[in-house]
Amino acid sequence: MTKPRSCPPAPGPLEGYAARFDDLFTHVAQRRGFRDYLAGLLAPRDRNKTLTALAGAGPVTGAGHPVVQRLQFFLSESRWDPEQVNARRLELLLADPATAPHGGGVLVIDDSGDRKDGTKTAHVGHQWLGRYGKTDNGVVTVTTVWADERLYYPVHAVPYTPARHFPKGKGDPGFRTKLAIGADLAAKARAAGFVFRAVAADSAYGDQDGFRGELAEAGLPFVMALKPRRGTWAYGADAHTPVDAARALAWHGPDDPGDWQAVTRAFRDGRTETWYAADAALGWWGPDGARRLVVATADPATLPDKATWYLVTNLPRPGGPRGADSPHPAAGLAEVVRIYGIRHWIGQSYKQVKDELGWADFQVRSDIAIRRHQALVTSGGGGG
Repeated sequence: MTKPRSCPPAPGPLEGYAARFDDLFTHVAQRRGFRDYLAGLLAPRDRNKTLTALAGAGPVTGAGHPVVQRLQFFLSESRWDPEQVNARRLELLLADPATAPHGGGVLVIDDSGDRKDGTKTAHVGHQWLGRYGKTDNGVVTVTTVWADERLYYPVHAVPYTPARHFPKGKGDPGFRTKLAIGADLAAKARAAGFVFRAVAADSAYGDQDGFRGELAEAGLPFVMALKPRRGTWAYGADAHTPVDAARALAWHGPDDPGDWQAVTRAFRDGRTETWYAADAALGWWGPDGARRLVVATADPATLPDKATWYLVTNLPRPGGPRGADSPHPAAGLAEVVRIYGIRHWIGQSYKQVKDELGWADFQVRSDIAIRRHQALVTSGGGGG
């Protein structure tokens, strides 16, 4: 194989990392563009990381600067595969003992929405943008992140394309829901060699029967949140919502917790809090059912909205009848809380890191350019 031509090196230790990707680019200009783009993403943020900012040019007058034009071509026109770049990044993470995934980690599925004006950008649409808590014009990307109590990093990312972009709308063969994308990405992570204790997701995913079914059918364990008042069929006197099920549990105070068990919730900054967790019964769900409903809260007496989790999992309880036949190791209440606790702090922390690196700052319109930008951001260290 011909050795790739050299190009101006990236600053400091970044060069050693960038060189690991050289064989994925066929031209020296591409290798230079890769280095310049990463260096710009990693530079201190003093404004949005548009192409002019990455090139160190003026925000308006600098658009025609040769470096800006070179980065524009690298992102939009040059021939290289962002999937290959991401796969190489994952190979490096798997090979490094400091970052290699292990069975105690968690695969977090989430989606992030970023505002974008107009209608010409690929994937753009008037849709729910969770980070802003409202419906607006923007682009939503479904992501998977591997994490434990020590570190986290992105695995895969796929932009969601609203139905309006397809000739037959939601009936078009090419249309995929965010749920379908998320299930595919979880299976793809496992196929890439990532091991994890469970898939974790918030109630946007956990509330969906079909999504849970897809994960279970794929042989994937999960711990996901439910909305407190998510209704289910039950006999008249039985609990009809997760919060009803929680209120039916016996609680007589910390000295006599009844159905509850004290668990320690650990935070990334080293703090700990005593919470209480219990297996509850809701419809066909129960401690020994195919689905368990686990409630975790800081106060079983009041079930405060901001300090109570209603979780569904297919992990069997220790000592239960499902343990022998389940493909997944049993998980006690403390373990279920630990798994979802990792997802909880990832939600905000990962978004902050992506913002710092310029995840939403792209000013390109094509699908391939958006995917390339996202692959470059994750290659630049979209983890912590």
